Amino acid sequence: MPGELVLLVNPAARGGRSSRLLDPVVRRLRAGGRPVSVVVGASAEDALERARAAVAAGPEALVAFGGDGLVHLAVQAVAGTGVPLGVIPAGTGNDIAAAFGIPRDLRAAADVVAAGAVRVADLARTDGGEWFAGVMACGFDSKVNERANRMTGPPGAARYLLAMLRELRAFAPIPFTVTLDGETSAGEATLVAVANTGSYGAGMRVCPQAEPDDGLLDVLTVGPMPAAAFLRVFPRVYRGTHLGHPAITARRARRVTIDAPGVIAYADGERLGPLPLTCEIVPGALRLLAPPTV
Repeated sequence: MPGELVLLVNPAARGGRSSRLLDPVVRRLRAGGRPVSVVVGASAEDALERARAAVAAGPEALVAFGGDGLVHLAVQAVAGTGVPLGVIPAGTGNDIAAAFGIPRDLRAAADVVAAGAVRVADLARTDGGEWFAGVMACGFDSKVNERANRMTGPPGAARYLLAMLRELRAFAPIPFTVTLDGETSAGEATLVAVANTGSYGAGMRVCPQAEPDDGLLDVLTVGPMPAAAFLRVFPRVYRGTHLGHPAITARRARRVTIDAPGVIAYADGERLGPLPLTCEIVPGALRLLAPPTV
């Protein structure tokens, strides 16, 4: 009989609507006699403690039922352990799942988990010991995250877009110092993004050339830009065609250090803390249940 799947659940995903979607997924995973247990934490800290305890017991996989924030939490538990991570993308933004071809349909995603095909991928690790699977944001985008987290509405992606417009009114370029594999540069920028996978913010393809198994981090810098110019370029990020803009540069590195005054870093949509911060790629640190690559 297949081994146990531990399903880590975020009951607040999709504004609390995901809980009613859980039972069909559990039934799908239990087909054929597979044991499935469900873990729900009282808080993020409690959920992580429970997830780590479950991983230590050696299940067949830890499965995150939620969005990128829950995947980020689950990654802290499985990174480097050899225990595979499954993803049922039940959140508002599911960029990490999309990067690995995991379908948005929850039953189809459950079938991917049940199939058990493992893809080995990289993770990034910060000098504070935190892992991330997707994109770390520093600058304008992280300031938008800070503002959106203080807002009570509107729900979903609309809150982020409203926060962006409000932040843009008062935004000024930030003096950044960026070190890539020991080479340091300094100058003003709108934002710096460090990516293991290509998108964040529910489909913004900020680093469209990023590959999660190439042993490198993609680093995108957006230089100083008037608000009107930024608003003209911004829609192109959803198509990944912004890289040709003269104010935008893209580089790759194994180890990245970023410093800027008053800037909070976010990764996978979760708050990491103030800069400076160093992160490095750790090849093969993640085993993910995903559709086979073509």
